[in-house]
Amino acid sequence: MIDLKKEEYISSYISKLLRKKFGRGPRSCHTTVSQNYLVTYIGGFLSPMEDILLQHGQNKYVDHARNVIINHLLDEIKGVIQITFDVEVEEYYHDWNFPNNSGIFIFVLDTEAGQKIKTDIDFQRLELEVGRISLLVEKVPDEINTCQISPAIFLIERRGILVQIEKALIDKGFENELKFTKDELEKSYFHRYGRFEDIFHTQVKDIFIDWNFKEDKSYMAFILHS
Repeated sequence: MIDLKKEEYISSYISKLLRKKFGRGPRSCHTTVSQNYLVTYIGGFLSPMEDILLQHGQNKYVDHARNVIINHLLDEIKGVIQITFDVEVEEYYHDWNFPNNSGIFIFVLDTEAGQKIKTDIDFQRLELEVGRISLLVEKVPDEINTCQISPAIFLIERRGILVQIEKALIDKGFENELKFTKDELEKSYFHRYGRFEDIFHTQVKDIFIDWNFKEDKSYMAFILHS
């Protein structure tokens, strides 16, 4: 059984840590564990300075500055998760949707810490749609895997997603520029051209995407309206 008190503890810890480092905590912070994933969905987390910069079109600057701080904090959060759940965190990902004032942390665990939930969603159809949209932007992933974290959260792992020009840009040191561009481009395509409402039987509230360029893989998170 999943220990809800542990999930609540992680949510509280992350919320307090963000408040300490940014001077303002999120309006909501909810952690869910399913199988070998721990996912924290964050809402209402935008500092006054970031808000002003976004109003003036400085999205790239805000994205870079926040990534630097968040990547530093994730190492600390990783340690707390490992102690709390007695697991090892193999990888972590994060992404932010500034228009929706929301964000997500995804931690990949070395062992299952939560139960698999029952679902009536057609994973094969979902993965085919993810592959179809991925092809519009770059290529069909070599491998696509789905995990439902909660009734409203789905994780999609894509392996073998980079095309040769992207690999060349990474080798030349343009990783940050590539990530920022891919983030905007992929999200716009998945929102605009995806047929996900028919698959999920409800509206998609948020789509998050992050990459591990070194391992040539990506994690997507679909957040549904409950």
